[in-house]
Amino acid sequence: MTQDRRAFLKTGAVATTAAAAGVPFMTTVSRAAGAQMMARGFVFATLQRANGYGLGVRTQRGVLDVVAAEQDLKEGAPTTITDVLEGRGNIEGLKRLAENARDSHFVALDKATFGPAVTHPEKIIGVGLNYRKHAAETNSPLPKEPRLFTKFNTTLNNHGGTIAVSKEDAQKFDYEAELVVVIGKTAKNVSEADAQNYIFGYATGNDFSARDLQAQSTLLGKSLDGAAPIGPWLVTSDLADGDNLKIECRVNGEVRQSSSTADMVFNCKQLVAYTSRYFTLKPGDIIFTGTPEGVILGKPKDQQAWLKPGDTVVTSIEKLGDLQFKLT
Repeated sequence: MTQDRRAFLKTGAVATTAAAAGVPFMTTVSRAAGAQMMARGFVFATLQRANGYGLGVRTQRGVLDVVAAEQDLKEGAPTTITDVLEGRGNIEGLKRLAENARDSHFVALDKATFGPAVTHPEKIIGVGLNYRKHAAETNSPLPKEPRLFTKFNTTLNNHGGTIAVSKEDAQKFDYEAELVVVIGKTAKNVSEADAQNYIFGYATGNDFSARDLQAQSTLLGKSLDGAAPIGPWLVTSDLADGDNLKIECRVNGEVRQSSSTADMVFNCKQLVAYTSRYFTLKPGDIIFTGTPEGVILGKPKDQQAWLKPGDTVVTSIEKLGDLQFKLT
């Protein structure tokens, strides 16, 4: 294993975030471009609980179960990722919870059961052909403007989740490793120069696709149940440069995609500015920013071995972590 490969896998475990640097998280907030505030210096997660989803925060002690800690310590902290994104609850209370929480309020990383990193987006937006080398492998010209499509909220899935392809009326299933941009403030007609102020953070995602259905309709091919896994972490945008991150996809341990978000045709700020020109972006909206080269669709037809039940897909993005799901 090369030194670069070791470094990439290390960052895939979020080793370069504030948590791993010796600081569980910071508590600054951003007030730029309007009254809405965005948390900064956090690595968030959604945890599955007996009665629904709850907020998690990655720390050196493990994942803080904010719901459990808040019930005992009552700091007025937000208890869901939607609360955080919509500005409900006291962000400073999260710091106090982490400082005063008991060991029972933390979940070990390997014991945590995650939900989707964002649970209630109003919009799920996808971007097609947004990597130069991916456009080349599919013999497509580079788009002059972002090519947008949508996915339904029923596509949301989580780290450790499954996609039941055996129940679908399709055969040509394909992976698409993608950086996900999460919007943190209402955005309409924002400039490219100001767009960064509206990006809450980034997550690892996979725009799982049924290529045979996609040939009939993009909506069909992109919106199977569970076909938008994101997570496990939502890393605030001050901790990662979305336009310069290593990205990789592995199937049953075999590397299939290996690239960098620097190969994107339209960077994160350009995508936010462009989409906000046509419709209002809301806190919690997510943008799948496109996939790099190496997808099954881009291979010669005699080499297209489509995904099947039993396959395990892992998407890794530098500083954002590993997202794993299995096909059933």
